[in-house]
Amino acid sequence: MPHSILFLCNPAMKSLALLDALPDEVNLTVTLDAATIATKVPEADVLVLNTDDQELIRLAVTEGKRVQWIHSLMAGVEKKLVPEIRDVVAPFTNARGVYAESLGEFVLAACLYFAKDFRRMRRQQAEHRWEQFEVNMIAGKTMVILGYGEIGRACAKRASAMGMRVLGIRRRPEYSYGDPYVERVVAFDKRAAVIPEADYLVLAAPNTPETKGLVGAAEIAGMKRTSVLINVGRGPVVEEAALVQALAEEQILGAALDVFDEEPLPAGHAFYGLDNVLLSPHCSDMTPGWLDDSVRFFLKNYQRFRAGAQLENVVNKELGY
Repeated sequence: MPHSILFLCNPAMKSLALLDALPDEVNLTVTLDAATIATKVPEADVLVLNTDDQELIRLAVTEGKRVQWIHSLMAGVEKKLVPEIRDVVAPFTNARGVYAESLGEFVLAACLYFAKDFRRMRRQQAEHRWEQFEVNMIAGKTMVILGYGEIGRACAKRASAMGMRVLGIRRRPEYSYGDPYVERVVAFDKRAAVIPEADYLVLAAPNTPETKGLVGAAEIAGMKRTSVLINVGRGPVVEEAALVQALAEEQILGAALDVFDEEPLPAGHAFYGLDNVLLSPHCSDMTPGWLDDSVRFFLKNYQRFRAGAQLENVVNKELGY
């Protein structure tokens, strides 16, 4: 019997053209229309989410009595993981790791941005001012990565290649034993002992009840004055008010931020006016073809689904990632 797949997605998304690779017998519907969802989802075997509209998600999951698998085209699932998804037996998968390489590059670029003081170079260039100054090396510096999963490891791989020392922090340190890119990995509750060693503190953790506020005023106070905080995980992992204060008072050298508590970042937010902040509007992984990569991963996982094999990237619904 052919599978029926329902995509909760903008039908105009160009990456959907890759779905032509699906078997001819697949019944495919792509929509964000509630009425169409209500009509099509009762026959759906697979539900794919590329929206954070929780009302649409609830409708699809509640009425999708036949759904055997739910997939998110994004890696972060905190807005999609509604109670209805937690309650169903169907496995829930995501795009975890699909964007790790591009985020790893952004983190390395942020390290170099502050080490070489590119902001000063651009400022002096604009002022037509020739004034030599010392720049730093990242080789020999320590990168501490909080959230040592796929993104964290991509960061560690690049940092290690540049001669940096890497330390990791994650919920289950034993998952990283033997990893050639990291010197040691500790649990979340040991973070206060490791963060002071960081020249670059990279946050790559998802937004879950366990990770919210893991880096607060106490952790930031423990950082070196010459250290940089880089967040490519989720905004709530760091206490934003404490970070703003630390940056304004130059308690740390700077921050490179791709994620925030509220997105889009409101006009007039303090981050916009801080010279020691490198601000990315949550687009550090938006490389050409980034959505193509996510659709390709879905197609790969769909082949596993058809074959009755174990799906990749199964989300722990209780932990939220």
